[in-house]
Amino acid sequence: MDILLAGVGILLLLPLILGLVIVLKMKDSGPLLYGHRRIGFGGREFRCWKFRTMVVNGDEVLEQHLRENPDQAEMWNEQRKLVNDPRVTPIGAIMRKLSLDELPQLLNVLSGEMSLVGPRPVVQEELDHYASSTRHYLSARPGLSGLWQISGRSNTTYLERVQMDRFYVMNWNPWMDLRIVFMTIPAVAMSRGAH
Repeated sequence: MDILLAGVGILLLLPLILGLVIVLKMKDSGPLLYGHRRIGFGGREFRCWKFRTMVVNGDEVLEQHLRENPDQAEMWNEQRKLVNDPRVTPIGAIMRKLSLDELPQLLNVLSGEMSLVGPRPVVQEELDHYASSTRHYLSARPGLSGLWQISGRSNTTYLERVQMDRFYVMNWNPWMDLRIVFMTIPAVAMSRGAH
């Protein structure tokens, strides 16, 4: 079902995807896609594809920003997110707000690395925050959408996000997935909790 729906989604969204490719190439000469290493089903590492929304030297910019702003470093250590991330480009900020940067993850769904619905894909260091919930996270494919995305996204704490991922895995059923898919549309359209 994931592969079928992802294929249909790519076909339906092709004009939008091509438009984004053109705009991104006009605004920035850097790479179009960014493949961030994430941990998936069974602990397997994969590249989670996104349209690049950050400056090319993002790691250096982040490191310097966190050194100069200890309060931001604390936020980064707790949530792995920043409200005003200095790495994000102006066009990238718009794409993130509308979740357009995540469209290439449909390729991850086609390859079986991700599902349309599931826990939010995490990096290896984030699994430390999952503690006893790690086994739940590793027993499901990460999702393009999930409970976190329809429940306030960045307006929730990291602990709440982990609890949502655990709840999803422990209570999974096809109707929950359908509900999440349908609730994703208004959540993205209204940019709830996006930054």
